[in-house]
Amino acid sequence: MVAQRGFDPHRTRLYHPRLRSITPSQTAGTVKILIVGNGGREHALLWKLRRDAPDAELFVTQPNGGMRGLATPVPLAPGEIQALAGWVQANGVDLTVVGPEAPLAAGIADHFADRGLAVFGPRKAAAEIESSKSFAKGLMQRHGIPTAEFRVFDQLPDAEAYLREAGAPVVVKASGLAAGKGVVVCETVAEALMAVREMLGGSAYGTAGAQVVIEEFMRGEELSVFALTDGTDVLAMLPAQDHKRVGEGETGPNTGGMGAYAPVSLATPELLERVERDVLRPTIAAMAEEGRPFRGLLYAGLMLTESGPRVVEFNCRFGDPETQVVLPLLRSSLLEPVLEIARGGSIAGARLEWEPGAAATTVLASAGYPGDYPSGLPVHIPEDPGVLVFHAGTRDEDGRLVTSGGRVLAVTALAPTVADAAERSRAAAERISFEGKQFRRDIGWREIARAGGGHA
Repeated sequence: MVAQRGFDPHRTRLYHPRLRSITPSQTAGTVKILIVGNGGREHALLWKLRRDAPDAELFVTQPNGGMRGLATPVPLAPGEIQALAGWVQANGVDLTVVGPEAPLAAGIADHFADRGLAVFGPRKAAAEIESSKSFAKGLMQRHGIPTAEFRVFDQLPDAEAYLREAGAPVVVKASGLAAGKGVVVCETVAEALMAVREMLGGSAYGTAGAQVVIEEFMRGEELSVFALTDGTDVLAMLPAQDHKRVGEGETGPNTGGMGAYAPVSLATPELLERVERDVLRPTIAAMAEEGRPFRGLLYAGLMLTESGPRVVEFNCRFGDPETQVVLPLLRSSLLEPVLEIARGGSIAGARLEWEPGAAATTVLASAGYPGDYPSGLPVHIPEDPGVLVFHAGTRDEDGRLVTSGGRVLAVTALAPTVADAAERSRAAAERISFEGKQFRRDIGWREIARAGGGHA
């Protein structure tokens, strides 16, 4: 499904002559690109890279139901690092783009780079900026990068004693990877005690909860900023805002993300200049100084507080579902800077071009998500040329499209305003059907209210 806008793949150019261009001779079937991962983020990456290089050969690991036909399937899981490196080498793949965090945390970029293979994504030591919240918080503390006050605990009695003394509200985070769900905002001490007991004393988060970060509750709006980086320079992308809570009005438990929109009016040029000066560049410099050079995509989740932007978290890869609204608005090439970074080159002086207007995506989730949910349920997606439907938790089962995950689809619409994009996305989401479908109908509500349009 393709959005009804004036997209022209021939305009997808990065305006910087120092970067190696993807020439017609290269894209005439000779550039081979592997995307590792098979969720909504990877579907969006596949969609964008196909637009950037229409004649390239694209491959994807164990594709979901929406990716089939767009790329050649590779029957290897994203975590089969050694096998993937061997497959890439044997098949002459020019570029591997790693979508999810788990393979990066396991060292996929190290294995590829050590074999001389071009891979987009940070090495294991750099990916620890996401895989260990305690490391990330310590890095920010050591280098003066603005973030919430925090304490780290690996013993339950110590965490309980601290909470009784510190009071609430606080935020309790599993230090390790928890698929975006290891964060609990606690309004009371009782809620915080329950959260640390589930993490340190239980098995709700597995090894991710073996260490917890308890941090100051920050007030404000969140902002997601992606930055392409070669380890020295940064190229910030269009900021977005996502909706983490499962329920409308930001209620219920945290999820991997129930929707997003871009652009965000709070992200003025002055604010973005401050984010780059106070957060992005100092973080990349700090990683290099500590012997963990970061090359790839740095995701900064920010809280816009009264004292300025402060870091909520860092991720070592594109966010989901923010990618599903940022990439459809990117007019210039994503492939060119990604390939340059993967090859060890520089993006100094590069800039990106953006489409006018706005994008909003509504995530359709399975009943019960973010808890237990059913799978294998038939999915019906009517023809709708006005939206992009990025698949996340779907699979092809004997010619039928069925659910296979908690987040099933991300329905993205583009329009002149966030309000219009959200309305189109919501209407398209209503028309898609599978048993138990749940989704939020208020995507972009803060932005719409700022524009004088009330709630979505």
